Amino acid sequence: MDDNDTTVRLRLDIAYDGTDFSGWAVQPGRRTVQGELEAALARVLRLPSVSLTCAGRTDAGVHARGQVAQADIPAATWESEGERVARRLAGVLPKDVRVTGARLAPPGFDARFSPLFRRYAYQVSDAPYGVDPLLRRYVLWHRSPLDADRMNEAAARLVGEHDFAAFCRKREGATTIRELLRLEWERTDRYLLRGTIQADAFCHNMVRALVGALLAVGDGRRGVTWPGEVLGAAVRDSSVHVVGPEGLSLEEVRYPADGELAERATSTRRVRTLPCRGHSA
Repeated sequence: MDDNDTTVRLRLDIAYDGTDFSGWAVQPGRRTVQGELEAALARVLRLPSVSLTCAGRTDAGVHARGQVAQADIPAATWESEGERVARRLAGVLPKDVRVTGARLAPPGFDARFSPLFRRYAYQVSDAPYGVDPLLRRYVLWHRSPLDADRMNEAAARLVGEHDFAAFCRKREGATTIRELLRLEWERTDRYLLRGTIQADAFCHNMVRALVGALLAVGDGRRGVTWPGEVLGAAVRDSSVHVVGPEGLSLEEVRYPADGELAERATSTRRVRTLPCRGHSA
């Protein structure tokens, strides 16, 4: 793209079945959501390349109904192709990924840094016979019966702003302080539970580690205070099992009003710390 070209920013709303993808991010020699989308966009927009930035990178096998990404393209390209982008993408994308919306982003929009929160869902079956075959790509099987009330009691102790280092895979230079806004479970069918996990942002493996800890409470292997005790230690705990990706789906990314997008992005970029809670000798 010529640096002298006037560019516009697109917002893309995306859904995908993550089963056959090696995650969102482009990886050499692997099939990824980003790779498929960038190739398809370059084709339908007749551009040499298109670069996407998403709201939250999902791991291999994780699904999405509400992923959001942005792409900066020449204004002239959007003027000539914009109204047809979503329909034309439907003709070239593989069936396990869809662009459900494509539109100009408002000023200040940043897919990664502007969100107020991301909301995930996790589905678990505790059926003694295993998962319904028609749901096997989207539901984790747990071999023991689960008590949703115990799981919710334990989950309530984790809500709020904390250092979630105990439930994250540490990345160099990245904070593990997050504000967990919602963590709750409901039984949606006789043998099916659905967890809702909502936070301003998530660190690597955080959702699946939290689910793993709560499943251990739900089947009675751990007490309801255990996840909170693990959280308080603020160090990665090997006793926390990171569950499989198949039950996890990114359901929603919520952004503020258009006039607050830029301010939100600036605030999110700041390195977060927790207030001092005491003194050490």
